[in-house]
Amino acid sequence: MKLKKKRIIIDCDPGIDDSLAILLALNSNEVDLIGITVVGGNVDAMKCAINAIKVLEVGGRLDIPVYLGESKPLVRELETAEETHGEGGLGKVVVQKSEDHNLIKKGAIEFLLANSSDCHLITIGPMINLARAIQKDKEAFNKFLSITSMGGAYKSHGNCSQVAEFNYWVDPHAVQLVYDNYNKPITMVGLDVTRSCVLTPDYRQLLKFIDTPVSNFIYDITEFYVDFHWEQERTLGCVINDPLAMAYFIDNTLADGFYSNLEMVVEGNAVGQSMIDVQGFYKREDNVLVLTEVDNIRFMNMFFKRLFKGHEKDIDLVIK
Repeated sequence: MKLKKKRIIIDCDPGIDDSLAILLALNSNEVDLIGITVVGGNVDAMKCAINAIKVLEVGGRLDIPVYLGESKPLVRELETAEETHGEGGLGKVVVQKSEDHNLIKKGAIEFLLANSSDCHLITIGPMINLARAIQKDKEAFNKFLSITSMGGAYKSHGNCSQVAEFNYWVDPHAVQLVYDNYNKPITMVGLDVTRSCVLTPDYRQLLKFIDTPVSNFIYDITEFYVDFHWEQERTLGCVINDPLAMAYFIDNTLADGFYSNLEMVVEGNAVGQSMIDVQGFYKREDNVLVLTEVDNIRFMNMFFKRLFKGHEKDIDLVIK
């Protein structure tokens, strides 16, 4: 019996690790990526859309539509992350302007609402598009079968402040609106699990030895990322947050967690903190599945073996 693919939309702000998540989706038979919606975050929204087109070009899937979404948060000013992702969003890789940029479509919110039925949403950037979609048509938005979100932090320290993870920090008002209005718990793939997913120097050298257009693209865009992680955290290699959200959606045995209630801090020194009510102090309904443990070796094997079929023996020598 042929496996029915799950229809998904990726809402993102490419971004180095967003690009890796998209490539994983393109190489996973369990999912049917029907479209990408972009939002301002790592860089401005138009650069994110251009980068999404570039990733689809590298992955040989320019048939997948890219929709330009919101350029600024609901309340706050947009703060981007060029220091992490490079001026253009893909590290030292400069995306040349080309006719492919004409493939960028307008109307991300409308696309989300029109395609929510029998569809899952993977959100790996700020939740601004999602919040605007809810404000426009909450009933249609709630037809999404599930939401998997890369964002937030439970016990782990933040990556843009002491307590805040970047995607949720960019627009905490949007995050709160989405968690308050979606009718099922959202899976939070936060820093507690993604920090275990490090593209080490050995893994990057493996990319070099594999020597395909996709492996070379990943090697090139992550070079800037590696430099940043060393300067910022003294990490050898780079954390690849977003692909884990995609991987967990495909295989939910990769990680474990618990259900609880999430509330966002929207102002003050702790703005962007995702507060998890572990003890149930406020007796609120569960709105989040918080992931806390991940099998990083299985994840890395999944990522490499799906993207680089035919190189399994080499991958097994390095990832173990």
